[in-house]
Amino acid sequence: MIVSTITCYLKTYIQPFERRLALAELHCLAESEPWPLSGHSETASAFRVSTSMSVDELASRLAYWEVLQSGFSTYTRQVRAEATANVVRNGIPFERLCQTLPFKQNVPLPNRRCLRYGTHGIHEYRGKFFPQLAVALINLAGVHAGNIVGDPMCGSGTALVESVIAGCSAYGLDLNPLSVLMARTKCDLLSADPKRLMASYSAVREYLLCDGPSGGPALQYLKRLPDKDQSYLLQWFSPEALHDLDRIATYLENLSPGAIRNLMWLSLSNILRRVSWQKEDDLRVRKEVRADTDVDPIREFLEELGRSVRLVTSFLIEEPFARLGHHHICEGDVRKLGDYWNDIAGRVDLIITSPPYATALPYLDTDRLSLIYLKLLSRPHHRTRDYEMIGNREVSDRLRAAYWEAFHAEKRVYPSRITRLIERIHELNQDSEAGFRKRNLPALLAKYFRDMRLVLDKIRLALRKGSGAFVVVGNNHTVAGGRRVDIETAGLLFELGESVGLQGREITPMEMLVSRDIFKNNASDSEFILHLRRRSL
Repeated sequence: MIVSTITCYLKTYIQPFERRLALAELHCLAESEPWPLSGHSETASAFRVSTSMSVDELASRLAYWEVLQSGFSTYTRQVRAEATANVVRNGIPFERLCQTLPFKQNVPLPNRRCLRYGTHGIHEYRGKFFPQLAVALINLAGVHAGNIVGDPMCGSGTALVESVIAGCSAYGLDLNPLSVLMARTKCDLLSADPKRLMASYSAVREYLLCDGPSGGPALQYLKRLPDKDQSYLLQWFSPEALHDLDRIATYLENLSPGAIRNLMWLSLSNILRRVSWQKEDDLRVRKEVRADTDVDPIREFLEELGRSVRLVTSFLIEEPFARLGHHHICEGDVRKLGDYWNDIAGRVDLIITSPPYATALPYLDTDRLSLIYLKLLSRPHHRTRDYEMIGNREVSDRLRAAYWEAFHAEKRVYPSRITRLIERIHELNQDSEAGFRKRNLPALLAKYFRDMRLVLDKIRLALRKGSGAFVVVGNNHTVAGGRRVDIETAGLLFELGESVGLQGREITPMEMLVSRDIFKNNASDSEFILHLRRRSL
């Protein structure tokens, strides 16, 4: 066994918590303690490590490191992947991509955190996982190609994408049909042919710009939707916008099924809010009628699709993947996880997931136009699905009473901090003229922790004995009876996990993170990484 000393340089823009993860992942992969080249480990930018792992192998795995040196310099795969987003930022012509990539000597290194590269750049999604965090957690867990990694609340699929890239079998589940489409498409595109991607974009562009007037035939696509969906969409789009959207959708329907067509559907989905009368930066259902001259769905779609195709194509040209893992992603309820993951029960080597927060944001409301227009969930079914979502803020009087009754019947199974929090908020609101949302909160919190207790137990049963789960979740707060009450979701879920038999390992704070998406004003108070493990015995 040959042991060599490698000098590793951190990215210059990482946060303090990322520095801790960076040193931990390097330690795990190299199987030895890194030491600073100069200065203190809390401030040093360069570290040395002695390892039997080759420079190329180490560079292909690390998440938070930029360059490795051992006689020569090697950029990490991660920083090269992020740099592909810099190449396409200004709309580089497709023919120049193959001339520019893969990178030779000069890599246009990012000077800030890059989250939207490769398939990670497809479609906006609130609370999108940081790809680098998923990579680091995979490294910390010590999983290898062929292992099973699961995300039972997979959202847009970030952890699944990185698991597939790592050669693992990735299993995903989500109750939001749009999330499932995103996650599947992102994983499918990892094995796409870049030339086919570029050709498909050119074909749809030529059709939409050259084939007939923008009005086109009379809403062929829309008229095939259920009547209630048609009526709803007519309230949220101008006739001109619907005609242009119809031309796009009719074209997409005639394409062969697969990842490229799904990418186009997602590009269409991502512009629907912009070309509708929905207030774009508003999480709730509020209308803002705009002049037709301000809305051009075909231009918006082609720009969105062109951006996504360039991101994915540049990523695939830079590093064509020789050994991708398999993925299995389906729509379903995590509370019934055993029904979906029965064939891998007790065999999952790692779970990385980010559950909704207590009193979560209105996921289905935000996505409702996409769910309807893409035929993913008909409007009459939204209310029922909303009630099924963990952390949902909507509740009927009947359900509120049922949740409250269940809480009192079962509260002995919860950690005392959870029951005290719920009862305190209830008492404070009883003594004030609270609005309906505040009156609903104690019952909704009771339902949230009841659901999450079931989820954590299902996670325990899915894991292989001795294997771990990383759960990323945020805290928030409410005002009850005129007083601020902190809802320390992370710590409470950590205790809840221990109460169902998981071993609590560590809570890592991520306070300095700031959401960068269009909903950043609605970001949670703080985020944490919970490390839980199924006991070996």
